[in-house]
Amino acid sequence: METKDQYAVYGNPVKHSKSPQIHAAFAEQTGQQLHYRARKIELEHFAEAATKFFSHGGKGLNITVPFKLDAFEFADQLSGRARRAGAVNTLALQEDGSVYGDNTDGIGLVRDIHSNLGWELSGRRILVLGAGGAVRGILGPLLKQRPAHVLVANRTVSKAQSLAKNFESLGHVAGCSYEGLTSGQFDLIINGTSASMRGDLPPLPHHILSNDGCAYDMMYGAEPTPFMRWAAGETAWAVSDGLGMLVEQAAESFCIWRGVRPDTKPVMDLVRQSLSA
Repeated sequence: METKDQYAVYGNPVKHSKSPQIHAAFAEQTGQQLHYRARKIELEHFAEAATKFFSHGGKGLNITVPFKLDAFEFADQLSGRARRAGAVNTLALQEDGSVYGDNTDGIGLVRDIHSNLGWELSGRRILVLGAGGAVRGILGPLLKQRPAHVLVANRTVSKAQSLAKNFESLGHVAGCSYEGLTSGQFDLIINGTSASMRGDLPPLPHHILSNDGCAYDMMYGAEPTPFMRWAAGETAWAVSDGLGMLVEQAAESFCIWRGVRPDTKPVMDLVRQSLSA
């Protein structure tokens, strides 16, 4: 019997991950023979676990919190977007035995916002909340869409400013504290913090969204997040969670591994149904 190629997602925690469901659906849709599972890795043991995985014939890994920086250090080669982000969420075994690292988060976000939701990014004023690993991965692809301006707001202003400086060669980007959001309006606000997981909300002033503004939470769930409810109360023109980003970044990983791009729409519908089941 032919052995299926092995893939996995590494994280801690990882029990909640939808990645096995997503990649199983991709494989069935495209006729690819593979096995994908979620594995909880103990802190400080990422490199050991990844080395064992690849040495035993594993073909590729997805990486989630808190190991994206560990994966960056582990990779033998890096894509340009991974190098700029300083974080890796996809590892792929190469024919020569080396491991290639990429970051598909940003392209997943852009594809969901632009292609699936139909929101414009070019020429828009964009506010990004948070300056952690999730935001590091999206700034490069976001700036390549040529928005008018991107402002990164974070509780610790030095982190926001440092992150903005790393990407300033790609476009007009700056950093500030939440307290610094005293004037101006934005056409799109992206929540890249983990506040929604705690049922919390970043401290945002009223009327910061423009009249036709959109709001996007990189988190997702069966119910609208606190950020999405806040945006709806601010009369946002459109609001979305990050489930589409999750599926789109997974599709990019799948394409890196298997050389074929799956159709994401039916898989998004499948995952959405499973959340409310």
